[in-house]
Amino acid sequence: MARTGSGPLLSRRNIKLDSFLKRNTERTVYERIRAYEPCVVISETVNKVYMHVVLSDEFVYLTEYPPRTLTAAFSFSRVRDIEMVNDLPDFLRGKDRELCQHIRITYVTEKPARRGRDWLRRNQRVGLRPAAPPSRRTSHCPTITHHLEGYPTQSNHGEKGPEELRVSAPTRSASCPNPESLGLLRVPHPPTQPPSTPPSLYSPSSSPTSPLSPSSQRLNIPEHGQVRMDEWVVTDIKAVSAQTVTARRVFVDVTFQVPRRFSSVLSRLLRRDCVNASEEREAELHLYAVSHTSTLYLHLQSSWNSFIIRSTLLLDPLHRVRCKTSSDSSLGRRLPAISWERTAHLYGQLSSELLQEGISVESLYLLLQELRTAAHRNIPLRRLFWKSSEVCVFLVQTLEESLHGCQSLSGVYTTDQLLLSTVIVQTLAVMFRETEVEPARLNLLSAKKGTLASRMLLALICDPELQTQNQGSLTDCELQVLLAEYLDAACSLLFELLLLGHEASRCSSADNFLSVGWILRVLQPHPHLTTFIDHQAQQVVLVLSDLQESFLSPLQSVLLYQRCRLLLACLQYNTQLAQHLLSHFREEFRYFVKPSCAEEKLPPHYPISQPTLRLVEQILTLLR
Repeated sequence: MARTGSGPLLSRRNIKLDSFLKRNTERTVYERIRAYEPCVVISETVNKVYMHVVLSDEFVYLTEYPPRTLTAAFSFSRVRDIEMVNDLPDFLRGKDRELCQHIRITYVTEKPARRGRDWLRRNQRVGLRPAAPPSRRTSHCPTITHHLEGYPTQSNHGEKGPEELRVSAPTRSASCPNPESLGLLRVPHPPTQPPSTPPSLYSPSSSPTSPLSPSSQRLNIPEHGQVRMDEWVVTDIKAVSAQTVTARRVFVDVTFQVPRRFSSVLSRLLRRDCVNASEEREAELHLYAVSHTSTLYLHLQSSWNSFIIRSTLLLDPLHRVRCKTSSDSSLGRRLPAISWERTAHLYGQLSSELLQEGISVESLYLLLQELRTAAHRNIPLRRLFWKSSEVCVFLVQTLEESLHGCQSLSGVYTTDQLLLSTVIVQTLAVMFRETEVEPARLNLLSAKKGTLASRMLLALICDPELQTQNQGSLTDCELQVLLAEYLDAACSLLFELLLLGHEASRCSSADNFLSVGWILRVLQPHPHLTTFIDHQAQQVVLVLSDLQESFLSPLQSVLLYQRCRLLLACLQYNTQLAQHLLSHFREEFRYFVKPSCAEEKLPPHYPISQPTLRLVEQILTLLR
């Protein structure tokens, strides 16, 4: 639920609306609400109606002002673009007209449905003038830009559309006389009697992580993964050793390999299906936030960005197993949702085990795996992570010691050091996902002029060209693989930190300094920053210049998207890094990276494909 606070993404709490949402929605829906804000709504069927816009991690909802019914407008899976429009709305006057933020959301409507369930899909359209050029705008609304923003999704894979929601009895509203006349679809209300199979509270969401390397056996981890019994998560994996089961938590770490390549025939079939799907009609929803301090646009971009990453990752079978929740139908039955109190109790137990004195490296590694897996499936646990700063500070300190403090004079890392550093960085990256509205996160990272954020940034950077003792040996090859896995995880965490900075860059709060420019300035003195950035740029070139006709996996696609966002941030927000990339990679990107090649690599049904293509085009433009 949207929280109270003073940060850039923290909405002021509306007691009446919050009470309405809690009273009229199921617990699973209420817990996934991230923000809400009043604004003027214009669509094909709604004309200048003052309503509340309610955002969750998957849907955009509308409710009257004051709230009477909650209706699902569309899912983020159908969004094609979210942009700020520079115009002066003619239905507003005075300061409201000058300070208004006009947000235009372009989305794909579903195929014609039955009457009464065609939200924003009727034939008649409201006459809206096209957006004026930026020169026309003199108010506080920024110009339309696409740099470092979320981008549209191209797939409905795994989508649970609004049609599946139960419709409640019709009600009337002063601002919206009859919801049926708007074609709005209502959000499910709590059942009058407890169901026999209550749904789980938690939805799968995560950031990309790499599967455990086979060399993790150096930490005495069972070859087929360590499994522990847990109330947070449930697994349907059949082969579980009796010695690896305890009475409290379950951790699953699967090491099997997933096929990554598609045939050229399948490639053509997928593209043909994509063309057929493109016949669906586009529609627009216009939101006018009458406040110069509105954060609705930031919330929309943040929710959309999180959705396209999460939905792409869930296309990967291994990641889907990792994020499987107790409500998954594949389990054959549903388990009751874990209460906040029980989650806090279990998290407290795990925290105390992590923070105990004299813990061995093997035990610490297994506990961190358990924490990472639970965080993948449990959003409230991520909020608890930021509320209790001890674990976050401990992870940053452990990363500093493991990656930098315990290094030998010859600069050689051990397998244990790389494995431990990787799981720490992966855990931190997961904790950032979908916690933008948590006040404790911003408070912790910005405390003492961003001391903890600075330590985290400087700790995650390492030299990708680190030398090993026995060149060409089997151990050397294993270390190179582990180092590559760490660099992937470090890029994902740096991407999350840049998202935090990018959101802060758009806010006018004087107390907010965690901007993208500040993050890159903190990293500037690091001796290995340029080689770290070079590695990320080289990986983009290698992936997009590969002449083999094969699709990227979901994890590879997300990692490519994150690397492109990192490079774009360097080009736009730091002069020295931009000059470095221009000097060293202009020719590589000019001759080896083509938008057409990127399009061949990214499957059209991945939600993240089109956003990545746009980022590639922007990078190529800046590197000319």
